[in-house]
Amino acid sequence: MSPPTHANSYYAASANDKVIRPQLTGEHRCDVCVVGAGFTGISTALSLAEKGKQVIVLEGTRIGFGASGRNGGQIVNSFNRDIDYITDNYGDVIGQKMAKMAFAGAELIRHRIDKYNIDCDLKHGNVFAACNNKQFEELKAKKALWEAHGHDELELLTSSSIQDHIGSERYVGGLLDRKGGHIQPLNLVLGQAKAFEALGGEIFEDSEVVRLEQGKPGKVVTKQGTVIADTIVVAGNAYLFGLLPDIEKKAMPCGTQVITTEPLSAEMQKQLLPSDRCVEDCNYLLDYYRLSGDGRLIYGGGTTYGARDPGKIESIIAPKMLKTFPYLKGVKVDYAWTGNFLLTMMRMPQVGKIGDNLYYAQGYSGHGVTNSHLMGESLSDAIDGETERFDVFASMPQYPFPGGRMLRVPYTALGATYYNIRDKLGI
Repeated sequence: MSPPTHANSYYAASANDKVIRPQLTGEHRCDVCVVGAGFTGISTALSLAEKGKQVIVLEGTRIGFGASGRNGGQIVNSFNRDIDYITDNYGDVIGQKMAKMAFAGAELIRHRIDKYNIDCDLKHGNVFAACNNKQFEELKAKKALWEAHGHDELELLTSSSIQDHIGSERYVGGLLDRKGGHIQPLNLVLGQAKAFEALGGEIFEDSEVVRLEQGKPGKVVTKQGTVIADTIVVAGNAYLFGLLPDIEKKAMPCGTQVITTEPLSAEMQKQLLPSDRCVEDCNYLLDYYRLSGDGRLIYGGGTTYGARDPGKIESIIAPKMLKTFPYLKGVKVDYAWTGNFLLTMMRMPQVGKIGDNLYYAQGYSGHGVTNSHLMGESLSDAIDGETERFDVFASMPQYPFPGGRMLRVPYTALGATYYNIRDKLGI
């Protein structure tokens, strides 16, 4: 039987590391067993290995198979819900503590890229693009909010100055965050995995976990092997199937679609994105795009609730791309793929501890690139006895979607339709 492969994406085609790790067989012993080799799992494992822990990572398919190897590749600061929302809903104490972490994920990514010399096409800066005046006013408020918490590398863009960054007439203004950026995400997770292995860590692919047995120590069981560990970390996110059913029912997998064009001329690249920043608009169902390291346009958008794989991805996303950049008509699309992210009711990460030695983290709700790295380091610190950051996340209540598994998809889709109409009307 052939080993599992990544999605047929541009990221997989341009991956730096195509080595297939072995499948777990027999019994193994370690300090910490991490389930899932995406950003959360590998970030946790690398941080633990840096502390001298013996760590084994189990991956059901390939490193970065899920959202970590399929996302838009954008380094976006803060959380899905911003600091003001967190303060209003969880109180001043939690709000202040979360504010201290709002920009830490991006800093950690840059630190690791530099420390481990990871080749992942890092570029600096991202633009939030306003499609109407209401969104532009909200960006003004975001700038004031972030500056109040120490972020001093923001620039408000007018309808004229945004043309220095985006070759499109769609936007009334925007906000440039120089501490944002973009990367080839699969190469980022693969680079960190390689760094983890260099520190003595072990990764087993094609090793789907079929059972967790809590205890001291705990046991993680695959079809071919077993890991006995003092501590277990579950980091499957949207690809966690049946291991923690009480946790899984509090979040909903959603799909997003991405296309990548053929390589573009230097002149076309300059016309599209003159400053080579990544962009996301401010709509509820947002579009996001950027240039790859080899000069392709990577364009994503759309949300499929319930994580169904939509057919004809190009027919869904190409019209969005042409609405933004009409002059790309006729440009060939080389790759099209979909991937799942995990949405929570409150749009905040769900983090916790079950018993004495089983930790979990999931549900970054579209902000997984930065949040998952922050979470990995926070989980590592908690396992090592420093629980301050972990406790902040774990203290926030985790609510299920209304309607349960049966009705959560139509209810959420109905809400998305409502907000999509508001965006189109600019209200």
